[in-house]
Amino acid sequence: MEIGLIFMCKTYKFWNDNFNMAIKAVMLLIFFYLLAEIPEISAMVPAVIVFGDSTVDPGNNNQISTVLKSNFAPYGRDYFDGQPTGRFSNGRIATDFISEAFGIKPTIPAYLDPKYDIRDFASGVSFASAGTGYDNATSDVLSVIPFWKEMEYYKEYQSKLRGYLGNDKANQLLSESLHLLSIGTNDFLENYYTFPTRSSQYPVEKYEDFLIGIASNFIRELYKLGARKIAIGGLPPMGCLPLERTTNIMHGSACIEDYNNVAKDFNVKLQGTVAELNQELHGIQIVMTNPYDKLLEMIQNPSLFGFENVETACCGTGYFEMSYLCDRMNPFTCSDANKYIFWDSFHPTEKTNFIMADHVVKTTLAVFR
Repeated sequence: MEIGLIFMCKTYKFWNDNFNMAIKAVMLLIFFYLLAEIPEISAMVPAVIVFGDSTVDPGNNNQISTVLKSNFAPYGRDYFDGQPTGRFSNGRIATDFISEAFGIKPTIPAYLDPKYDIRDFASGVSFASAGTGYDNATSDVLSVIPFWKEMEYYKEYQSKLRGYLGNDKANQLLSESLHLLSIGTNDFLENYYTFPTRSSQYPVEKYEDFLIGIASNFIRELYKLGARKIAIGGLPPMGCLPLERTTNIMHGSACIEDYNNVAKDFNVKLQGTVAELNQELHGIQIVMTNPYDKLLEMIQNPSLFGFENVETACCGTGYFEMSYLCDRMNPFTCSDANKYIFWDSFHPTEKTNFIMADHVVKTTLAVFR
């Protein structure tokens, strides 16, 4: 009897151990299956194709004749190799983080950068130019690439892509790629509120409509060229940029609320236009990424995000420096950019770019993942 009980116990232990091992094996198989599925999920967006201004320019302005460049230190000091790339940041910009989040690649190259070719651009490319806007008059201010020219570069890119992949594969890639637009702030701060031409032609509400009309036509053109996944960015709280605070000395360097109100009004109109275009263009999926609320939350509650400085930027004195005024010889540049929301008087730090990108990937852009 005792021997039988011992045998039964050992038998039970044998089967129990083997059963546990089998469960673990199944769990491991499921785990490795899920790992194998990740690239397939990410492949729903095979490339991020970018249009816009300095918020998303990774270095196109390096290749043109303009004073608006950032291909020198201390720009890029926190980039992978610590080298300036032409990004208006101490490191990466938001579109780099978006590309990485979609499992594509950690940085998006500039279309005009001679280091890259169509093999690199097939998985993501940026046509953006710092200082540009929807309005051609905006790009004329600092002699940068106009928005319409970015479209011409895109058409050229499509031709190269078809030569590289063939028509069918290129068309499929273009239809599945995320086309991302980030532009508009310069139209107001660099153009409308700086020079009298547009402000004498249009009340600000009509100028908003003028710009949104250009955005609508740009999206329609992208649609004709095969784009089906599009994200267009609204305006940030542009009255809170350090450069604008500096000009608001009479009010204690507070945010210029008139500018912020224009941004909010523009965003409401743009959201309505996005809804209309989704109805008008069969098979398209357009979303609006709105940086306003998240950036304002960071500005109003910096400690929640680990920031210590909101009103001034890291580079130089933080009040007015940008581009060539922000150089390695400036003795006031901060030592830790992670404590600052803004890198120079107009552009976010890499940390801010990451937070903003992470937010839009998990909210607005989640429909594409």
